[in-house]
Amino acid sequence: MTEDTKGPHGWNRRKVLGAGAALAASPFMFNIARAQEGPIKVGFPVPLTGPYGAEAQDQVRAAEVAIAEFNEGGGLNGRKAELLVRDDRLNPGEAATRALELIENDKVQFIVGSLSAAVQLAVNNVTKARKVLYNSISQSDAINEAADFSRYTFHEALNPHMTAGAVGRYAFPKFGKKVVFLTADYAYGHEMVRGFQEAGKAFGVETLADIRHPLGATDFSALLPRIQALKPDILAISNFGRDQQIALKQATDFGVKKSIKIITPILLYTGRIAAGAQAFEGVTGGTSYYYGLESKLPSAKAFNDRFRKLHGGRVPSDYGSLAYGGVKTLLMAAKAAGTTEQEAVIAAMEALKYDYYKGPQYYRKCDHQSVQSVLIIESKAAAANDPDVFNIVATDEPNEANLRTCQALGHS
Repeated sequence: MTEDTKGPHGWNRRKVLGAGAALAASPFMFNIARAQEGPIKVGFPVPLTGPYGAEAQDQVRAAEVAIAEFNEGGGLNGRKAELLVRDDRLNPGEAATRALELIENDKVQFIVGSLSAAVQLAVNNVTKARKVLYNSISQSDAINEAADFSRYTFHEALNPHMTAGAVGRYAFPKFGKKVVFLTADYAYGHEMVRGFQEAGKAFGVETLADIRHPLGATDFSALLPRIQALKPDILAISNFGRDQQIALKQATDFGVKKSIKIITPILLYTGRIAAGAQAFEGVTGGTSYYYGLESKLPSAKAFNDRFRKLHGGRVPSDYGSLAYGGVKTLLMAAKAAGTTEQEAVIAAMEALKYDYYKGPQYYRKCDHQSVQSVLIIESKAAAANDPDVFNIVATDEPNEANLRTCQALGHS
């Protein structure tokens, strides 16, 4: 065959070689080459303002630890990482705008972040349309479902089915079957209630009421007498941030704890520190991480020590640790792949078997959910300035049986 012999689509070898040379010299190929040079940029949209601000600030601190560790370890063939923090204001539209700017203007390779079920879905819509890897660090059931999922979507956080399920399996046999839910009226609260109710089927749990309140509520006093009149065994408070602090303070003031056991799907470390021992005393809940794991897990001890060193002796929170894991997994996958090219990093993420801060984890391939432990904790009666505020009373070990099945999520 000569150089000018035509192939099946009318191209000849000389033309192909010429086209390849032209493409290699084109701005398109120049941009691809540039993407593998310079700093590795990680976009980080979180709600620095609003009712989840304390949790978001701790996420930034923990993400900085992951960036520092990667850079001190030599980066990716000398390429260092940068964290580009943006305030999403706990608003889906704002978050989508910030994500788009991070991709188109700042040219980030990856995005990690969000602290709301609705906000993370807005970010995910942007990233999957532009084929940019996104690792969500907020609880959501929907992000794993086929309708919202894409191969560029990973979920380092627990999801409500896992979290509420773990707390329910612990609480219902111990504290009773009649339950009232006090629920933040958006996706996070709704999904947590669903998770509790699914777990409760095995124990014959009865829902007496699901009382909903708006995000950012400041007064629960009109709802608490109604809850007490229903005489439940358990009050499951499914809200977050300042909403949780206020609800628990007012429930304590109203004497709810005298006759009703209070549980929460997520018992927030930042909230416990802010609101103090009295409001949280006796409350049982779930968490992805508690710094007290350092007494038995070397990875937790190493993470805590790095966090303390970088942030003036503070200890990381639960949602902070998710940010650490969300950033670190992407950077370590890029290092394993030897590139920030998206498809190569996806393959490396899917192959990760990691223990960066809380014991063994891995991403399930069908939905990229991080399979991990759920800790059941109870709040101690301790001084407000004591960082050791929880007891770990049980652990749901990593187990895909505690997740919704791939088929239930709509994956073939």
